[in-house]
Amino acid sequence: MANNSYSGVKNSLVEANHDGEFGCTLKELRSLMELRGAEAIGKIGESYGDTQGLCSRLKTSPIDGLSGQPADIEKRKTAFGKNLIPPKKPKTFLQLVWEALQDVTLIILEVAAVISLALSFYRPPEGKKDHCGKAAGGVEDENESEAGWIEGAAILLSVICVVLVTAFNDWSKDKQFRGLQNRIEQEQKFTVVRGGQVIQIPVAEIVVGDVAQVKYGDLLPADGVLIQGNDLKIDESSLTGESDHVKKTQEKDPMLLSGTHVMEGSGKMVVTAVGVNSQTGIIFTLLGSGEDEDEDEEEKKKEKEEKKKQRKTKAQDGAAMEMQPLNSDEGTDAEEKKKANLPKKEKSVLQGKLTKLAVQIGKAGLLMSAITVIILVVLFVADTFWVQNLPWVRDCTPIYIQFFVKFFIIGVTVLVVAVPEGLPLAVTISLAYSVKKMMNDNNLVRHLDACETMGNATAICSDKTGTLTMNRMTVVQAYVAEKHHKKVPEPESIPSSTLDMLILGISVNCAYTTNIMPPEKEGGLPRQLGNKTECALLGFSHDLKRDYQAIRNEIPEEKLYKVYTFNSVRKSMSTVLKMADGSFRMFSKGASEILLKKCYKILTANGEPKVFRPRDRDDMVKKVIEPMASEGLRTICLAYRDFPASDGEPDWDNENDILSGLTCICVVGIEDPVRPEVPDAIRKCQHAGITVRMVTGDNINTARAIASKCGILQPGDDFLCLDGKEFNRRIRNERGEIEQERIDKIWPKLRVLARSSPTDKHTLVKGIIDSTIAEQRQVVAVTGDGTNDGPALKKADVGFAMGIAGTDVAKEASDIILTDDNFSSIVKAVMWGRNVYDSISKFLQFQLTVNVVAVIVAFTGACITQDSPLKAVQMLWVNLIMDTFASLALATEPPTESLLLRKPYGRNKPLISRTMMKNILGQAVYQLIIIFTLLFAGEKLFDIDSGRNAPLHAPPSEHYTVVFNTFVMMQLFNEINARKIHGERNVFEGIFNNPIFCSIVFGTFVIQIVIVQFGGKPFSCVALSIDQWLWCTFLGFSSLLWGQVISSIPTSRLKFLKTAGHGTQKEEIPDEELEELEDVDEIDHAERELRRGQILWFRGLNRIQTQIRVVNAFRSSISLYEGLEKPESRTSIHNFMTHPEFRIEDSEPHIPLIDDTDAEDDAPTKRNSASPRNTTPTPPSPSPSPSPSPSPATTVAPSTPVSPSPNQNNNAVESSNHLVPDGPKSGTPSTPGSPLHSLETSL
Repeated sequence: MANNSYSGVKNSLVEANHDGEFGCTLKELRSLMELRGAEAIGKIGESYGDTQGLCSRLKTSPIDGLSGQPADIEKRKTAFGKNLIPPKKPKTFLQLVWEALQDVTLIILEVAAVISLALSFYRPPEGKKDHCGKAAGGVEDENESEAGWIEGAAILLSVICVVLVTAFNDWSKDKQFRGLQNRIEQEQKFTVVRGGQVIQIPVAEIVVGDVAQVKYGDLLPADGVLIQGNDLKIDESSLTGESDHVKKTQEKDPMLLSGTHVMEGSGKMVVTAVGVNSQTGIIFTLLGSGEDEDEDEEEKKKEKEEKKKQRKTKAQDGAAMEMQPLNSDEGTDAEEKKKANLPKKEKSVLQGKLTKLAVQIGKAGLLMSAITVIILVVLFVADTFWVQNLPWVRDCTPIYIQFFVKFFIIGVTVLVVAVPEGLPLAVTISLAYSVKKMMNDNNLVRHLDACETMGNATAICSDKTGTLTMNRMTVVQAYVAEKHHKKVPEPESIPSSTLDMLILGISVNCAYTTNIMPPEKEGGLPRQLGNKTECALLGFSHDLKRDYQAIRNEIPEEKLYKVYTFNSVRKSMSTVLKMADGSFRMFSKGASEILLKKCYKILTANGEPKVFRPRDRDDMVKKVIEPMASEGLRTICLAYRDFPASDGEPDWDNENDILSGLTCICVVGIEDPVRPEVPDAIRKCQHAGITVRMVTGDNINTARAIASKCGILQPGDDFLCLDGKEFNRRIRNERGEIEQERIDKIWPKLRVLARSSPTDKHTLVKGIIDSTIAEQRQVVAVTGDGTNDGPALKKADVGFAMGIAGTDVAKEASDIILTDDNFSSIVKAVMWGRNVYDSISKFLQFQLTVNVVAVIVAFTGACITQDSPLKAVQMLWVNLIMDTFASLALATEPPTESLLLRKPYGRNKPLISRTMMKNILGQAVYQLIIIFTLLFAGEKLFDIDSGRNAPLHAPPSEHYTVVFNTFVMMQLFNEINARKIHGERNVFEGIFNNPIFCSIVFGTFVIQIVIVQFGGKPFSCVALSIDQWLWCTFLGFSSLLWGQVISSIPTSRLKFLKTAGHGTQKEEIPDEELEELEDVDEIDHAERELRRGQILWFRGLNRIQTQIRVVNAFRSSISLYEGLEKPESRTSIHNFMTHPEFRIEDSEPHIPLIDDTDAEDDAPTKRNSASPRNTTPTPPSPSPSPSPSPSPATTVAPSTPVSPSPNQNNNAVESSNHLVPDGPKSGTPSTPGSPLHSLETSL
C-alpha cells in the first residue's frame, strides 16, 4: 500500500518537472484560506473535488506526505514561499553613532569646544594685552598661546570616543538579541510526515504540500486543510478574537490557521499557505514590518496627542462609552472595570529604582554645574572690572568671551561627571551578560525582566512530572487477572484473552504520535517520543513481549472510529473501534480513582468478566492503589466497553453515558523517578528563603510520597497537603466565590496541591501574589508545560516553561524556558537574578563615590582658584572609566553559591543600603581630604611650582598632573573595594574568577600611564618622575586600607545614614497617573519614572532616557508579549500569535495610517475626537492623499482611533487599519466570515 502511493508521488514529481507547475496557484490557495466553514467546503468541492483532490493537485499523499527530496522542497519554496516572515533590517553602526550623538550633554560640549576652538585662533592686537586684565596676560611663550586650540580639539576627540563606545555597546546588544531570537526560533520544531516517516523539522522548513500532524498544545505554524481529525478543538482568539474553542471536522470546518492554538484532540493537515501568505503572515504585512524609523517617531507623537485628546473627551463622551467593542478575553464592561481595580503585575522594579535614582542625581548635578558657572563668572567680572577697575575695551571682548567659554566648559564637565549615564548601561550589560551565561545553565530567557525578578522570588510552584522527576515513565507494578504483581508480570501468567485485549487497548488508545524508538547509542535506554505516560504503557507492551506497531499497522489512525482525547476535565482518553460485525468496542485509560468509579465489571484470572461492586472497588483502592501511590507511583486504569450491534449506534456526544459501564482490564503503577539533583536544589532554595510548593495532577498519596523524596516535606514540619477538591472547598464561601482571606489561611502552610486543575494552579498563584499578610509582597515563580498552564504562567511574576516537554502555548506564555526541564536550573536562575541586583549595587557604590568627589572637587576648586583642578578632557576620561568600563567590570561578576545563603531582598529594598552609604561617604571623605591637601599644599610637599591661578593658556603644571593622577589611582583601587557591598573584609575574594574585571583594571592603569607621560597639552598633563608616580599609587592604594577601617565601624552606630534608591510604591503613584495606567496590564516602573523625569527636566538630559529606551527595546525584543514594538519580535510567525492577551500597543504607531499623510488638512474630520472606547466610526473623510498601493486592490476602512487598551485581541488588526488585500475581487470589502471581516465587525 505504502509503496504504491510513494511511487505515485514520485511519478507525479516527474510530471511536475515536466509542466513546471503545481495544480493550483499561490493566489488560489490564499483566497481559499480566507474562507471559513461551509463556504470553504463548498469552494474545495467546486475547485478540487475534496481534500484528496487538493492533495493530488499539490502533488502530495495524505498518508505518506511529501517525498522529502531536496529538489522538490526547493521547488515548493520558490512556488509558494518559505515559512518565515522576513525580519526588519537591523540598525547600521552609523545609525547607532548618530543616535548616540543626539545626547544633549554631548551636544553642549561639542558647541562649547567649537567656540573655544574658534576663539583660540583670535590674537588681540599687540601691546593692548595689558589693559585686558591680569588673568589675560602672563602668556610667556608664543608657542604656548598657539597651542590654545588643543583643548577644544581634545574635547571633540573625547566626545567621539564616548559616542563610539556607546554605539558599539548598542550594536553588540542588538546582535546578541538577534542571535537569541534565532535560537528561540530554531528550537521550534513541528511533526510532519515525509516519505511515509514521521519526522520533526524546524518550523521554517515546512513547505506547502507537507502533511503535518497536529496535537494538543501545538501552535500551528502554517495554514492548512484538515485531512483527518479526532475531537479537534482550536482556540482561534488570536486571529478572530472569539474566545470560544472552534471544533474542526472535515465535514463542517476543515480550515486550520497559522498562529492558532490546538486546545484538544489531534489530527493531520495538509499545509496550503506558509510565511507571508498564511493568515498570520498577511496580518504581519498589514502591520507593515518594513516601515521606516522616522515615520514611527512621528506616528508615536501623533498617537500620544491622540491619547491626550481622547482622555479629555472621555469625560464628555459618556454616551459613546456605552457601545464598547466586545473584548474577547473579558467579555463585558463590568469585567473591564473589575480588572482595573485588581492589583497589577509590576514590572522592571529594578529599572524603576535606577531611573528614579539617576534622575535625582542628575538634578543635583545640574544644580551644582549651574552654581559653578555662576560663581566663576561673578568672580571673574568682579575681579576684572571692579577690583582692577578696568573699562570694557572692544579689542578685549574675544578674550573675555574666551574666559566665559572656559567657565562654561568647566560647568558642562561638572555636569557630565555628575550625570551617571553609566547606570542604565550597567543594568543592560549586567542583564545581557547574565542572559548569555544563563543559556549555559539551560535557562533561555525570553523577557529580560524575568532575570532580575527571579532574584527576589519567595515562592516557587513547581510541577511534579518532568521538573522534579525525570519524565522517563516505566510501568513497575501491575494488578491484572486478580493478582497484584510487584514487578512486571511474565506474559505466561496472564490469560491470553486478557493479554490480547490489553495489548490492543494500549496500541490503539495511545496517541499515534507517541512511539518508543531504539536507543541512540548501544546499551542506552530506548528513546521515548511523545506523551511519557503513554510511552510507559507502550514499553509495558514490549515487556510483555508483544509488538504494538504491528497492531497500529493493521489499524491505521484513519480507521479509528472516534477518539475522545485526553484533557484536564476528562482526565481519561478513549478510542472507539468499529468491529467487523457492526458492533463497537471502546478502550479507555485514565486516572485509576476516576475510571474505577465507572467500571462495573473486572476481568478475572481465567479471562472472564465478573461483577465489580462499589465494595470491591473500595477494597481495591485500599489494597492496590494506595500501596502503589504511597511508593510514589502513578496509577493508571485500563478498561474497555462493548456496544453490541443490536443496540444500534450510541449517541457519541453524550459522554457521560458512553463512559460508563466499563470493564476493568488492569491497573498499572507507573514510576517516574525523582531527578537525582532535585533534593539538593530544593534544599538550597529553602536555605535561600524560598518556599517550594508542588502542584500536580497526580493523586495525593503519589504526590506526598514524591514530595517527601524531594525534600519538599520535611519530617516534623507543620505543613498542608491538599487535593483540588478540598482546596476549593476551603477557599470558597457559601456562594462558591473565592475569598482572599480564606486563601491567606491556607497558602503559608500549603506544600502539596494534588489532583489540581489548571484553574486551581492559577487561583493559588494569584492568591499568593495578591496576599497582603506577609510584610513583603510574595514574588512567585511557576513552572508549567501544558497548554492549560498558560494562565498561571502569565499570572506569575516569572513563568518557567519546559523546553522539552512543554507545549508551544506554554512556551509563549512563559518568561524563561528551561531547556533541560530541570528544577535545578531554576535555582541557577535565582542565583543569577540575585547576582544582577548585587552587581548593580556594586557599580552604584563605585560610581557614586566618584560622582560625589569629582563634583565637589570641581566645584570648590573652581570657586577658590577660578579654575577646575580637573580639566574638561580629564573629566571626560574619568567619566569614561567610571561609567563605561566600571559598569563592564562590576556588572560581569560571576555569581557565587554564597548568594543563596541570604533571604530574598524583597521588592522594596533600596538600591543603596546603609552599609553601602557608609562605604560611599567614608571613601569620599578620604579622597576629598587627600585631593584638597594636594591641591592647596601639594607644591610644598612635592617641591614643585604651584599650578593655581594660572593664566588662560598656561602650560600644564606638574602640580595639577599629580592631583589628576592621584584622583584616578584612588578610583582604580576603590573599584576593588566596590566588589563587596555587605561589609565583607576580603575584597579580593574570587577576583581572578572574573577575567573581565582584572583586564579592565589593568588596562585602565596602563592607559593612565600613557595619558600622564605622553598626554601633554591635550590632557593638560606633564610627565611625572618615578617617585611622584610611587606617591600617587601609594595614595591610591591607601583607599584599600581605609576601606578596612570603614568596615570596622558598625553600621548600626551611624544612625544618621539614610538609604537611597527606593522604588516608587504603588500607593505613591498619583491618582491621575493611575488613571493613565488603567488600560495597561502591568505597571512598568521604569517607564513611569521616565515619564515623570521627562516632565521635570529630562527634555534636556535625554541620555539616560535613550539608554533606557534601548534597555526597554532590548527587553522587549525578547519578550514577544510586549507586542511587536521591536522588529526582531516580528521575525517568526510563532512569535506573533500569543496567548489570547496580546500587546501590540507599542506598535500601533508603526503603521502610517493611510490618510495620515495629510492629517493636518482634515484633522477635525478624521480624528473622530471620540473616546478610545467609541466604536461608532464616522465615515472616513474623503482624504485626498494618494493611497500607498494601487488603489483598486486596497479598500480603506474608516480609521477609528485605535483603542489604547493593550488587552484586546482585536488590536492585532485594529492597528492594521484594514488594508484588506482583496485579491481578485477588487473593490469589494473582505468576505464575511474571514478573520479580517470578523475583526472589522468587532471594530
